[in-house]
Amino acid sequence: MTSGRIIFLNGTSSSGKSSIARELLDILDDGVFFHLAVDSFNAMRSKRELGAEELDAALRRTRMGFHRSIAAMAEVGNDIVVDHVLSEPWRLLDCLTVLPPEDVLFVGVHCPLDELARRELARGDRPPGLAAHQYDLVHAHGDYDVECDTSTASPRECAQRIKELLPHRPSPAAFTRLRRRYLTDSQEPPTAKHSLFG
Repeated sequence: MTSGRIIFLNGTSSSGKSSIARELLDILDDGVFFHLAVDSFNAMRSKRELGAEELDAALRRTRMGFHRSIAAMAEVGNDIVVDHVLSEPWRLLDCLTVLPPEDVLFVGVHCPLDELARRELARGDRPPGLAAHQYDLVHAHGDYDVECDTSTASPRECAQRIKELLPHRPSPAAFTRLRRRYLTDSQEPPTAKHSLFG
């Protein structure tokens, strides 16, 4: 069975990832694509009030499960558009561990901070300053297969650029390069000793 392709969109909250993902599902015509978004996984959690420590643990398990759900869907041949925020080093390390790097097209979704703040205010469903908090973290690894700026290109234009690159993914791909950089030859799981920022 041929494994599915993974288009992995990474950017801050309100950067335009979900809009690009919807456009990709509309224009990609050579497979069956699913949009898997980390926000959707978070929304499935029970609404019981959690203390800070319990919430942190639940969110970590949620994101680990999200990463493995992507891997499982792709393993059986489904094509995936991932919508994620890699604002903690361990999230990228975990994705590098569980996702087959040769199947991933890694996309950096950028947007200037002032525009992010404007969008956040207009949406009204995000804590003020969330995008600003994530801004210097999500792209700290500094390596993508393709990047787009949603302040200068529409979601459809970004999606079109990604579609055109998909059959011509670079080799080695960004996930392969990042695995070489951050994971040991023994493929240890992510631990606190790993750092993308050190």
